[in-house]
Amino acid sequence: MSDRDSDFGNFLSGFLVGGMIGAAVALLMAPQSGEQTRTVIREKGTELKDKTVASVEEAYAKAEAAAAEARTRADELAKLARERAEDLKRQGQVVLEEQKSRLGSVIDAAKAPPKAKAESPEAAPKTAAKTNKDKPSASAAKS
Repeated sequence: MSDRDSDFGNFLSGFLVGGMIGAAVALLMAPQSGEQTRTVIREKGTELKDKTVASVEEAYAKAEAAAAEARTRADELAKLARERAEDLKRQGQVVLEEQKSRLGSVIDAAKAPPKAKAESPEAAPKTAAKTNKDKPSASAAKS
């Protein structure tokens, strides 16, 4: 923003200097007496000074208003950022608690002794069939 202010200041000073030079040249070239020319120069100088002071005051007022608006906007953005950070913190806490709970249940399941599997009635014939295969059949023994 300082570049912008310095550009405006350079423009304003160039404008004022150019205006004074133009007014002086116009007055000096005018067909008037010396006393009249000095009076006109004095009046124009006072008028130009008043305009300059008014322009500077206006620019200063605009700069103050812009700065106040920028401060207000920055405060709003900071407040919004704090609110979002708090929301994210709360959400993170919820997720952390859920993960702790899941991890605790997995650890508990891992620490628990394995359950003994009861042999189902369907499993018994299969094991019997396996044992029969291992024994030679009666017809195979006769050969």
